[in-house]
Amino acid sequence: MSEATSHPSNRPFMRGALPGDPPPRDRLARVVRVDHAGEYGAKRIYEGQIAVIGRGRHGKTLRHMAEQERVHLEYFEKQLVKRRVRPTLLQPLWHATGFLLGAGTALLGERAAMACTVAVEEVIEGHYEEQLKHLGPEEQDLAGSIRQFQAEEVEHRDIGLVNEAERAPAYPVLSAAIKAGTRAVIWVAERV
Repeated sequence: MSEATSHPSNRPFMRGALPGDPPPRDRLARVVRVDHAGEYGAKRIYEGQIAVIGRGRHGKTLRHMAEQERVHLEYFEKQLVKRRVRPTLLQPLWHATGFLLGAGTALLGERAAMACTVAVEEVIEGHYEEQLKHLGPEEQDLAGSIRQFQAEEVEHRDIGLVNEAERAPAYPVLSAAIKAGTRAVIWVAERV
């Protein structure tokens, strides 16, 4: 191995890099930053939902999902420190908007809260899948954690579907709007 490729910051950690893509270290920083931001946002969404409907019939389920998101967030907080990656500069915005999204959909009713969960988790599942395609063998710990978290996000989506998310008022419009917002947040959080 040459000296240029033996240094850890020069080794490719992700497969499928294209000309013009950020260097490997920057790409990994984006993965950790956006996943941390996403898990932080998910925590806040569930806190908003719990504040509004947490004493109702879905309270226990919402707390279960919130606890899983807390574990995901703790993992990515450790990754930020371990890898010397700064969190997104927009975290204060995610703090407010995540809670408002959770509380707002819960105010529309239990089905709307579940529709929010389904929409967000469908986007996150695809986002994680895309990341997994690019993580190389030297990032197996990260990939393993992402796979576990992805499975739990799918569980959350399925919980939402079982709890009649698709019967929420204006479900197609609500779902599309939340998915578009989630995709936009992912794009911004990777970069800012």
